Amino acid sequence: MRESLTLGVLGGMGPAATLDFLAKLQAYTPAERDQDHIRVLVDINPKVPDRNVPGSGAGAVLAEMAGALQGAGADVLAIACNTAHAHAALIQRASGLPLIDMIETGARAARETGAMRAGVLGTKGGIRLYREYLAAQAMSPVVLSPERQEAFMEVLYRIKAGDLGDDVRTAMKAFADELVSQGAEVVVAGCTEVPLVLRQDDLRVDFVDPGDLLARRCVAICLGYEPVPQALGA
Repeated sequence: MRESLTLGVLGGMGPAATLDFLAKLQAYTPAERDQDHIRVLVDINPKVPDRNVPGSGAGAVLAEMAGALQGAGADVLAIACNTAHAHAALIQRASGLPLIDMIETGARAARETGAMRAGVLGTKGGIRLYREYLAAQAMSPVVLSPERQEAFMEVLYRIKAGDLGDDVRTAMKAFADELVSQGAEVVVAGCTEVPLVLRQDDLRVDFVDPGDLLARRCVAICLGYEPVPQALGA
């Protein structure tokens, strides 16, 4: 068996979502012993400035994290945060490493459901990214109204604060139902906190969890079952 690639993960945005991603990496790896698992270098850095605040300086911090992961031995990168993908180019330039893109993964999976309109539950920055990637898949995004988007962010920050209770779960399901009522044929978890409180069983349309799919792709790529994405500028 050939040696697997080492995965570098930029995490901590937020910590609970990163731990959920790492648990999925472990669960999806076909292993009979410790040595069969892939090596993962992860920077769980909750000190990254808020990606939802313009000019916060998050890009520079993420670039520094990526460079450190490369220096520690990472061969390929993943970002356990949708909104942070706005800095994907900077992260790749700083590290010189290829990135397994969660936004691309999620948008492609949404298209593979056969849907033409995808509801996106995410931050404003995450929605902008999905709008671009969905357009490349000939799909249209469905999003919450400005007022409901503000309400979504309030619920999102409650999840980041550790609230996974019934009220939060009910609110998230209501947001998803609104998107479906507006014509969404599939709902995409455009923020890694969303799947912590929302599941496929909560919806009457397909539910795409890009973080889950990213974990599967990371395992496949690191074990050589799927080609490594081309590095930026390669």
